[in-house]
Amino acid sequence: MFGAATVAGVPRRPRPDFEGALHHVFDRGNRRQVICEEAVDYQFFLWLLERALARFEWLVHAYCLMPNHYHLLIETPKAGLSRGMQLLNGRYAQAFNAGRRLDGHLFQGRFGSRLVESERHAIWVNRYIARNPVEARLAPGPAAWAWSSYGALRRHRAPSWLAHDRVLRLFGDGDKAAVAYERLILDEDGRDWPSPVRGLTPDRPARDARR
Repeated sequence: MFGAATVAGVPRRPRPDFEGALHHVFDRGNRRQVICEEAVDYQFFLWLLERALARFEWLVHAYCLMPNHYHLLIETPKAGLSRGMQLLNGRYAQAFNAGRRLDGHLFQGRFGSRLVESERHAIWVNRYIARNPVEARLAPGPAAWAWSSYGALRRHRAPSWLAHDRVLRLFGDGDKAAVAYERLILDEDGRDWPSPVRGLTPDRPARDARR
């Protein structure tokens, strides 16, 4: 394909990137290495995420930063997901390596993304992102993990840029929507919320992952 990047001679499929798209975005450390080691790392990543959403006019519905990977749910009113992610990952990796006098790749290749194509899919991805620390055995409950949008909301420390209202719209209006959202996140077995995406299962942390 003319102009397409290739891996071992095989053209990469272009990412869906259009106005109004909703993307589940994720990436992890190269060879599963830690990408967030201290509180300042998590804070800096969120600061860069805020810069990216301001520049590219993203709406961040949900996020979860883990020791060796992250998940984001990003709506793009304007196309530009790849450019924004290059900015986010690139600047974060440069700062992380510079602060530790390291070199080489911090992240494992290009970021991953899946287009969220239905309300049911969006509902499940929100649950998946919030429960990731629990499934990875890094937190006893979703609210106990400080570096997720759910944990921030429960602590009343959610960043002003978090578009949580877009999430609640999936569940209706007013207080009933908030109650339904809580039930979604706290449902431990997920039987009431079966995944519409085959093969999307909670991540496991690297052996050296730390809080």
